[in-house]
Amino acid sequence: MQVRFEDVTMQFENKKVLDRINFTLPSKELISFLGPSGCGKSTTLYLISGLLNATSGKIYFDDRDVTKLDPVKRQVGLVFQNYALYPHLTVRENIMFPLKMSKMAKNLRNERAEEMAELTKIADQLDKYPRQLSGGQQQRVAISRALSKSPEILLMDEPLSNLDARLRIEMREEIRRIQQETGVTTVFVTHDQEEALSIADNVMVLESGEIQQMTDPVTLYQKPRNLFVSKFIGSPIINTFTKDSAAINPEAALLSENWMTLGIRSEHFVPATEENYLIRSIIQRIETVGKDITIHCEWANEKFVVSDIETDLSVGDTFYLNVGKDNLLLFDEKEQLIESRTEDE
Repeated sequence: MQVRFEDVTMQFENKKVLDRINFTLPSKELISFLGPSGCGKSTTLYLISGLLNATSGKIYFDDRDVTKLDPVKRQVGLVFQNYALYPHLTVRENIMFPLKMSKMAKNLRNERAEEMAELTKIADQLDKYPRQLSGGQQQRVAISRALSKSPEILLMDEPLSNLDARLRIEMREEIRRIQQETGVTTVFVTHDQEEALSIADNVMVLESGEIQQMTDPVTLYQKPRNLFVSKFIGSPIINTFTKDSAAINPEAALLSENWMTLGIRSEHFVPATEENYLIRSIIQRIETVGKDITIHCEWANEKFVVSDIETDLSVGDTFYLNVGKDNLLLFDEKEQLIESRTEDE
């Protein structure tokens, strides 16, 4: 099912959380809402679910106006950060609970619970209680329960934030698998860019109640629409330089172009010579974590990082660097990406 917002505003007393936002979520895809705390991503999720009512604007499921529709009638499944399982009910009973509320026959409820447990790989846990399960297993129960009603949309609000690092990776892969097997339109809210970029078909980045960009993960990383997105996406954080940066070669042709901020990803640097370089630096620290090497550089009190590069230089050495033209991100005075450049620039 497709979800569409038209000029939706959400205001709590004097605070405007969302300001006339417009978007369309494609049917049968997994879409991540990504952004810092307080940016409006969970509010957007709750507007889709019907748990919040928009101050103004329209919300559509396909061509059906659901702006004022009761949450129960929206055919939406919800998975929360804290799982919200009933401790006195078994796994089977937790999964069946919404079906019981909808008056489904007991034998059909049982069949559906077992089907969902197979899908989420907890079929051997059906007779246990939530306290007997690991965090990852409890999350699978919550997903099973949300899917038991055959929702047309599955909404997940920070579903992995209570899990340890290894379980988070395992569960995000499982969520992707489950979404692909069911084909249900899924919205996944997170502030963790690695989670969003690794599992989503499309990512919507929000900040201060406004949509900064919505696109596929590769485009989001390679062609961020503005400086905020470029800094929010990617680790290490993108290196930025201004035209008066002492680290830039004063004879670089790039300085004659019309831009305000230059962005360079750490992995896009290549070694250069003193006679032909774009950026110069002094190596301050070389950090090795497993196979990953990060070189911390500085020039005239400007700090930046270089990664995925081989060099026999040491701490204290001067390091000259170039960057391919296609890997230079130029932003204008309004911090928007300058997308087109002439061939001789």
